[in-house]
Amino acid sequence: MELAAPGIKKEYCRVSLDDEGNLCIAIENKMEQKEGDKKHHYLRREFSYSNYEQTYTLPEDVEKKGIAAKVENGILTVTLPKVKKEEKKQAKAIEVS
Repeated sequence: MELAAPGIKKEYCRVSLDDEGNLCIAIENKMEQKEGDKKHHYLRREFSYSNYEQTYTLPEDVEKKGIAAKVENGILTVTLPKVKKEEKKQAKAIEVS
């Protein structure tokens, strides 16, 4: 699973499982920009806040203990490994005597 998160650091991302086993992703970005000039006595401050929060229902075949997440090049990648399938048991015919 990949989510676009341009300019977001890993500290601003939260990935967790809730009590029901759903995947919760939250991204919060806070930016503050200051500009001032003591000579002309002005100060300009800009604030930017953005929040993203989403809960996803996971399929039954996801191994929840193996979920991993990373942020790289503005993309949050969440790896959802599948549960290893058991070897298929071969059917065997039993002769009735």
